[in-house]
Amino acid sequence: MRMSATIRAARRAPLLQVVKSAVATSAAWLIVGFLIPGPPPVFAAIAALLVVQPSLNQSLTRAIERSVGVIAGVVIASVLSILLGSATWVILLTTIVALLIAWALRMTPGTANQVAISAILVLALGTASPSYAVDRILETLIGAVIGILINTAIVPPVAVAPAHSAVDELGDALADALDRLARALESAQTPSELAGLLEDARAVRPKLEAAEDAITAAAESLTLNPRGRRHRDELDELGDLVEIFRPIVTQMIGMTRATSERYDPSIDDEPAVPAIADQLHRAAHDVRLLLRRAVPEPVVAAREPDEPAALTAQLTVARPSSSHWILVGSLLEDLRRIHETLTEASPRR
Repeated sequence: MRMSATIRAARRAPLLQVVKSAVATSAAWLIVGFLIPGPPPVFAAIAALLVVQPSLNQSLTRAIERSVGVIAGVVIASVLSILLGSATWVILLTTIVALLIAWALRMTPGTANQVAISAILVLALGTASPSYAVDRILETLIGAVIGILINTAIVPPVAVAPAHSAVDELGDALADALDRLARALESAQTPSELAGLLEDARAVRPKLEAAEDAITAAAESLTLNPRGRRHRDELDELGDLVEIFRPIVTQMIGMTRATSERYDPSIDDEPAVPAIADQLHRAAHDVRLLLRRAVPEPVVAAREPDEPAALTAQLTVARPSSSHWILVGSLLEDLRRIHETLTEASPRR
């Protein structure tokens, strides 16, 4: 692994997120510095900085985590400082005690670290007196509130657009995989082409997982979000679409694996195979049709008029030959399941 991979994210954070963090940190420093005279309001600035998260739900969670950690750390540091003084070894002992107490109370790793960090800062930046401890707790609470208010006031983040992109990518990849399988049944295939066909089919599953993760992130971004109401129906639509695609992905991979493992050039002579390939093309068409119907209304209005699903009738085939009946039977069973999933989905869309 290259060193850069450990310190660089896959994608750059939105600039708006950086702006909100800067505004929250600056506001916390200025406001708390005015309200609570004394040492620089480091605790308030750090609290505001950490609380500004991609979603309001995460912001509230981080605010609680930060506040609980600071209160525990400040209390531990104050008690030990009053009892043992402010020597260097007291700071080390306080860190160990803070971590052990957090462990004993089953705190989350983030809260446990915050307990220890707060204890160290209290002993390193000032005299751990009762009044100093109270000021630092108030400072942290005010900073956390400022962070939440800034995150709410400046365009609350909504992650529905990335979910749309992930679902579109999944649908396109699934439709392309169905078309590739159909073309493989329509023409002779080499072993390397069959291996590539299976590899491409299996590559669709990570896209399914990415779409599920994106929808989860979008749902979290709508929690406690004042802008969330207008997006919930849209997100539910995307979630329903992923639920439709999930079994089709499984069946498509199964069909591709069966074709790859049991392929024989003479399969082209099987009367049922061209019909199966045609149905796969129709299934790919219907997957793309579901994607188009899931686009927000203003975009749909600009598209062509709605069209019916192509996979509309059950497939009737003759009995396969003894050398191909396993493959043909497997393909037909998975195709039947795809047919049922798409025909059940079409009326709802």
